[in-house]
Amino acid sequence: MTKYIFVSGGVISGIGKGISASSIAFILKSYGFKITMIKADPYLNVDAGTMNPLEHGETFVLEDGFETDMDIGSYERFVNESFSRPNSMTCGAVLEKVIKDERSLAYDGKWVSLDYHVPDEIINWIKGVARQSSAEITIIEIGGTVGEIGNGLFLEANKKMKIENPNDVIHIHVSYLPVPSTLGEMKSKPVQISTLLLNSHGITPEFLIARSKTGIDDIRKEKLSRYCYIKKEHIISAPDASCIYDIPMNFEDSHIGKNILKELHLKPRKTTLLKEWKEKTKKMSKISKSVDIGIVGKYFKSGKFDLKDSYVSVLEAINHAAWELGYNANIHWIVADDLEKNKKNEEMILKMDGLIVPQGWGSRGAMGKIKAIQLAREN
Repeated sequence: MTKYIFVSGGVISGIGKGISASSIAFILKSYGFKITMIKADPYLNVDAGTMNPLEHGETFVLEDGFETDMDIGSYERFVNESFSRPNSMTCGAVLEKVIKDERSLAYDGKWVSLDYHVPDEIINWIKGVARQSSAEITIIEIGGTVGEIGNGLFLEANKKMKIENPNDVIHIHVSYLPVPSTLGEMKSKPVQISTLLLNSHGITPEFLIARSKTGIDDIRKEKLSRYCYIKKEHIISAPDASCIYDIPMNFEDSHIGKNILKELHLKPRKTTLLKEWKEKTKKMSKISKSVDIGIVGKYFKSGKFDLKDSYVSVLEAINHAAWELGYNANIHWIVADDLEKNKKNEEMILKMDGLIVPQGWGSRGAMGKIKAIQLAREN
């Protein structure tokens, strides 16, 4: 019987659900289990290929050519496996399937309902991916933030699966504890409220990943355990990390892998994956040499804020290549639009050890990219 782990997020977007889900997947794989992963996004787009990278992050292209969410790129990097079209599920794709079935009389003339047939189709999709991949554990990351309208149908599917097979389904909630600068104290109330919102969908999470700038203390753990009805040992302190590849080991410090397996009535198996991962990250942390790499892009500025999510795969490719050769990569962002009118950017390019000009669509910034390539070739 396949086991299922749902992962949701609370309080804020961009909280790190994808990295948390990826880290958990790697840990479970390191205990000898065959895993697969699904990103369940609440948007009505059928795929991510039509969305602005500044709003949603990069479009990650799978091996079969399907355009999907950037989180699946994280899945692949952490578990070292390639995924395909079925591993990306959007509300739009699910609704498209339900409507096509209704048009072809697959429901035998029944009244097709949003709250009945759509969650059932979500469950069919999840079980189909698990079956097709022969996975022992399937991890489903639910996009968006608990409390939004969009992901309610995925949470309904989660609830139904839990009721039908209570020993085979668990939920992990990733939520955020802020430290308001005017107070100087870490506040647990936002997490309590996001967990309460999850409870309103009929779901009580078995685990809570407590995201914060610094680690949470025992006082907060006890408070969260009491008011969120989660075992204290199942509350995982997840402070900001300078390197995302340290996160699996940070999670394992709290014995998350063995505790998850215990909840799913599974016994750990022996592999060397965790040991190899620890050795790799230790080696990376000791690197002292560096190279300067410039990235000339157009999906970087969003109002007053600088964003990197549009180029995650490019960044990861640079980092992994540099680490393998014993270097840290210092990334310098050069906005293509500014290059056409700012001489300082030209001077910066000439100081780089390497230059990358990623793809872009439309005419904006095109001349700046051409200028950057010209400078690199002629100097």
